[in-house]
Amino acid sequence: MKSFEIINGVLEQRISAVSVVEDAFAKISEKEELNGFITVLEERALAKAKDVDERISKGQKVGKLAGLPIAVKDNIAIADQRMTCASASLKDYVSPFDAHVIESLENEDAIIVGKTNLDEFAMGATGEYSHFGVAKNPLDSSYVAGGSSSGSAVSVAGDMVSVALGSETGGSIRLPASYCGLVGLKPTYGSVSRYGLTAFSSSLDQIGVLSKSVQENQLIFDVIKGQDKNDMTSKAYKNEASNKGIDELVIGLPKEYFDVLDKDLSVGILEFIEKMKDRGFKFKTVSIPSSKFAVPTYYVLTTAELSSNLSRFDGVRYSSRVDVDAGVMEMIMASRSEGFGQEVKRRIMLGTYVLSAGYYDAYYGKALQAKSNFEREFSEIFANECDILLAPVANSLPPKIGERCEDPVAMYNTDVFTCSANIAGIPALSIPIGRVSDELPFSQSIQLMGNKFSEELLFSVGKEIEKLNY
Repeated sequence: MKSFEIINGVLEQRISAVSVVEDAFAKISEKEELNGFITVLEERALAKAKDVDERISKGQKVGKLAGLPIAVKDNIAIADQRMTCASASLKDYVSPFDAHVIESLENEDAIIVGKTNLDEFAMGATGEYSHFGVAKNPLDSSYVAGGSSSGSAVSVAGDMVSVALGSETGGSIRLPASYCGLVGLKPTYGSVSRYGLTAFSSSLDQIGVLSKSVQENQLIFDVIKGQDKNDMTSKAYKNEASNKGIDELVIGLPKEYFDVLDKDLSVGILEFIEKMKDRGFKFKTVSIPSSKFAVPTYYVLTTAELSSNLSRFDGVRYSSRVDVDAGVMEMIMASRSEGFGQEVKRRIMLGTYVLSAGYYDAYYGKALQAKSNFEREFSEIFANECDILLAPVANSLPPKIGERCEDPVAMYNTDVFTCSANIAGIPALSIPIGRVSDELPFSQSIQLMGNKFSEELLFSVGKEIEKLNY
């Protein structure tokens, strides 16, 4: 069932919140081989569901998400529950507090059913870099689900829940959404509190939503958005979207994206653009010169920031400790060596290098300058050229499991179309537009990008795009 059907059924007492939650757990158990979840919160969820049912039966007020099961990526804190970040270093860590988004959802009586699998510390594009094993694509389990929000995508695409929270640093919501045929929102930086989200790259990280429809995505975003006193980068949400009608909008097509897109994949997008033209949408080719520097800028920024953020996981203050018959430094080295996986170690080394004496200005300093250029270019485009941008999400179909593990450069280039939005801090919405071919079960997706705080415009256009798919 869709989110609105569940909520209305619970409110009207046609179904109980308990039965909805029990059904979710039955599906999670039935599809356990997909490895979408790290921790299932059955006792906690059923207690919440019983409370919702009881209040409804007594005519008491309940929230706008009453009885709705939601899955949450396991780098987001839930009080008194494990938060592993899919890492051996945190496999036994229990969070002492709730993330702000968890408080917001539960205040509206949503029911958190479990913590989902991910690439370790959200570092990866395929979902294969997890201490707990790879999350498999529900459309074909021999393929990856995309990363790093792999388990959240699996939980929705596998019909275990209708919506899930993920996090994005360079495409980690939109990419798995594309691979699994879902809608994925990366909000404006600062529009959703990061309090309780384990830091990867603090200047880019953002919590977002995966769902089966644009309307469901909007429902959850409206609950989690807004300022939080615990996150100084969060802002009071003010809709900055254009008030133009659909037929008045100009949609920009960034030529740098389409120039490098595989021709076999571009066909479907170009055909869909023609359908949008028939609907009345206007298009214009635009240029984003900085986009050719997106991947190197992204990986310099993120590796530098993660090497700093992960320095706290040393076996002394945080993370699992490996006891050795030597000094403190030997213990720290042993704990980090055993606690971190291959990809996390690789990125820590890269980040430490770009921050090191003699290289800081040459790499990290220039990446910060490039970030400013991205923000300026996108701002000017939305001010002078078009209202929103339309672009591809993925530069290939989902790879088979194991196909890219030995080629990190190919994996890093997976972010080529997605990481610009994170660098610029703008919102982006991934939407499936139909099957790639009759032989493969996968959908092709496009993404809409808008100026900061223009999520409402992206949702409006996204709903029109969905209509063209039916």
